[in-house]
Amino acid sequence: MRVVSIVGARPQFIKAAPVCRALRKRHEEVLVHSGQHYDYGMSDVFFEELDIPAPDFNLGVGSGGHGRQTGEMMGMLEELLLEQRPDAVLVYGDTNTTLAGGLAAVKLDVPVVHVEAGLRSFDRSMPEEINRVVVDHVSSVLLCPTRVAADTLAREGVVEGVEVVGDVMLDAVRFFAERIDAEEVLTRFGLESGGFYLATLHRAANSDDPERLAAVLRAFERLDAPVLFAVHPRTAKNLERHGLDGDLDASERVIAVPPVSYTETVALLGEAKALLTDSGGMQKEAYFLRVPCVTLREETEWVETVELGWNRLVGTDEQAIVDAAGDLAVRDAHPDVYGDGHAAEAAVAAVERPLTDG
Repeated sequence: MRVVSIVGARPQFIKAAPVCRALRKRHEEVLVHSGQHYDYGMSDVFFEELDIPAPDFNLGVGSGGHGRQTGEMMGMLEELLLEQRPDAVLVYGDTNTTLAGGLAAVKLDVPVVHVEAGLRSFDRSMPEEINRVVVDHVSSVLLCPTRVAADTLAREGVVEGVEVVGDVMLDAVRFFAERIDAEEVLTRFGLESGGFYLATLHRAANSDDPERLAAVLRAFERLDAPVLFAVHPRTAKNLERHGLDGDLDASERVIAVPPVSYTETVALLGEAKALLTDSGGMQKEAYFLRVPCVTLREETEWVETVELGWNRLVGTDEQAIVDAAGDLAVRDAHPDVYGDGHAAEAAVAAVERPLTDG
């Protein structure tokens, strides 16, 4: 079986790491990088660090508006798929890369496999929500991380090809957590275990809005421990554009650093007092590592983390962020709602069944 796997953004590189290892044991994989994340800190370093094979093709699309970026990817992917003639195309998550890969494949009558299917924030103002809904409805094999995701698809009338395989990000976290020297990472950043918050912020709704961005920074200043703020390139540009970078540089509470590597992120997160983020993937990673999370959004795809008490949704209200951070506690209940850490093998088996039996 020949599978073309399409990735383009940091979370997809992480998800692809365990799947690539499992897939290449028995099948041929052609790995395509769209170029959606293209600088070293957000792209190349992840392939090196996660031991992902170098991409067979890099489309080099780069940044841009949603329509232009998606359209350029689709055109190039169509040509590539006609040349490669795969048995299936595998896409991850909810980015423009995911949408372009899914649409290019289905229009060529190539089966689409969607890793992380069935997630919904029910907020259609999020571009990611549109991407994931469309891709789910054109996919032949839908690999769900949880039963909730599968039930969501069923309510939308999608029942064929749906498999609950667990979360491949749990595979990655467990694999790399065992190989990290957390003490060395803490020493390098001048931090103590349990004595700091880890923070990230990258979604357009937050980073592009100067009032929301300023409110988050004010909240960070009021917390009861230092905040290690890994600043996404998009957020860094907006901090400068809105004149907030000077306040951040002068802060004695917030330690602003460029994006850290994946293994460093896992090490820091595992030792943090709590996570403050608007990232979907990091909400899960916090849960995997039994670290409380304050989500700087008003909704989440990962409803289980909220229902189990490990995650609080607060948006970007300054006081709500401060209150939530001051009221977090590690819970006793921590069920394996995201699987057993072997989702990649289950995913490959789920792909094999319809493609080999059919």
